[in-house]
Amino acid sequence: MLIKTNSNDFSHALTSEITSQRVYAGRRDLVKLMATGVAGAALASWASREAHAQVAGATPRPGKLTALPGAKSGVAGAITMDKLTEYKDASSYNNFYEFGTDKADPAKNAHTLKTSPWTVEIEGLVKKPAKYALEDLLKLSAQEERIYRLRCVEGWSMVIPWVGYSLSELIKKVEPLSSAKYLEFVTQADPKTMPFVGSRVLDWPYVEGLRMDEAMHPLTLLTFGMYGEVLPNQNGAPVRLVVPWKYGFKSGKSLVKIRFTDKPPATAWNKAAANEYGFFSNVNPEVDHPRWSQATERRIGEDGLFAKKRKTLMFNGYEAQVGQLYAGMDLKKFF
Repeated sequence: MLIKTNSNDFSHALTSEITSQRVYAGRRDLVKLMATGVAGAALASWASREAHAQVAGATPRPGKLTALPGAKSGVAGAITMDKLTEYKDASSYNNFYEFGTDKADPAKNAHTLKTSPWTVEIEGLVKKPAKYALEDLLKLSAQEERIYRLRCVEGWSMVIPWVGYSLSELIKKVEPLSSAKYLEFVTQADPKTMPFVGSRVLDWPYVEGLRMDEAMHPLTLLTFGMYGEVLPNQNGAPVRLVVPWKYGFKSGKSLVKIRFTDKPPATAWNKAAANEYGFFSNVNPEVDHPRWSQATERRIGEDGLFAKKRKTLMFNGYEAQVGQLYAGMDLKKFF
């Protein structure tokens, strides 16, 4: 299952400010299609993608990372037409405590993270435990582009076009046992390449968890890219989760292990402050964080610091898709 490769596709090194890789690849593919006589169809498809980006509010920019395009998702709720957060904001205002606690620290410090080669180990209550190379994970399913909101407990949010596929594709591949009720997600913890690992702010490695039905929900995304490119280091390269109806910290970054268990895993923030960070961590404007309100939010890059804030939506706006997962639960108790 483990495949060795000499490819530098996921090295995440910055390139010079020349023609973007996305534009270059698109032109190259177009030339190939012209030679086969189907350029008209290619142009129509290209125009459709550009129109979709414009409607969503994307701003073209020179590409700096390896292109990772995905087809538009057909999963209900996987595309929002909200205006996209600018790439520069989404890639420079981050929570990734392995690289510092200030929002600007990850973008400054995460260049030390080595993302190739990379493996993700699947273990625990499954019939087919395995160690997947990143290349193997990418081959499991077709990549989709999904435009999801990402909400943080501090009261800010973003709208990002992620690239990946439903985590359920991987789960079905490894065949969980009937006793598997939860998934534990473990982030890389290498003090040589992640300078703040070992600090007292959290218990390392960073661990998150989902209930099996949450992990199997089609909106839960195993993510390899954003904005049509591979993930920047500071956004969780080379593979992370995106769980759009939960607070952003539930979407574990730089994953190296997924463990199937019969009990809820002890998650990093729940261990650090159980009264502030519950296991479920669903976006619920009716449950305040002990130190601030969750009723409103500010969209990064869109509103000024003193502009009117947005009303926070239940389950981050995905109530129609995921509300049934929590039917009958006291969401103030199981926060």
